[in-house]
Amino acid sequence: MSGAPMRPDSDSVSRAGNFDAGTFGAATGVSRETVDRLERYAAALRKWQPAINLVGAKTLGDLWRRHMLDSAQLLTLLPPALGDLGGPLVDLGSGAGFPGLVLAICGVPDVHLVEADQRKAVFLVEVARLTDTAVTVHRQRIEDVDAFPAAVVTARALAPLPDLLGLAARFSAENTVGLFLKGRDWQRELILAQEAWMMRATPVPSTLDPDSVVLRVENLRRKDTHGRP
Repeated sequence: MSGAPMRPDSDSVSRAGNFDAGTFGAATGVSRETVDRLERYAAALRKWQPAINLVGAKTLGDLWRRHMLDSAQLLTLLPPALGDLGGPLVDLGSGAGFPGLVLAICGVPDVHLVEADQRKAVFLVEVARLTDTAVTVHRQRIEDVDAFPAAVVTARALAPLPDLLGLAARFSAENTVGLFLKGRDWQRELILAQEAWMMRATPVPSTLDPDSVVLRVENLRRKDTHGRP
């Protein structure tokens, strides 16, 4: 990956303020070239937003913090030597590209973006072209993608955890790591998910919201009908 990004200081990013591209670069430690490419991404998103609802309208003014930084916080949570783990990073329900496309622009190799909305998928392809980023875009429902083992599975604001794990399991192997950005209801979702799934789940506090987490999921296995692994 490009550089060695550091986990942002939560105190410095907990509010919108004047958080812009320069602040993002300082907070994450990514290269100036990476920030330039992300600026092209941001410009494209603002251009396409009136025609396609890519992000919540109220969050557009806080794009660098609410979306770019929220995605980039996963950089320090990725397994070491990601490219040597024998599988890609699969981003489920990529939407406008958060977090998967941000991670790819920041240098994560072999990223697959899964997005069923055809207009959003075209947007992802266009941003990949504008930023000279190699990604694979699957213009399909997650359930319709031919399953393959991933090193990492990511998702953001896609589905409640019990449902999300069912989707992620299609791409999970013995050493697959799931990194799921979850909101304030994450504890209840985890309790419900544990009724049907065995896993090692580690909540990592979000750098943006003290009540939100990145849920790191490993050793994912479905229980049988009697609740056994």
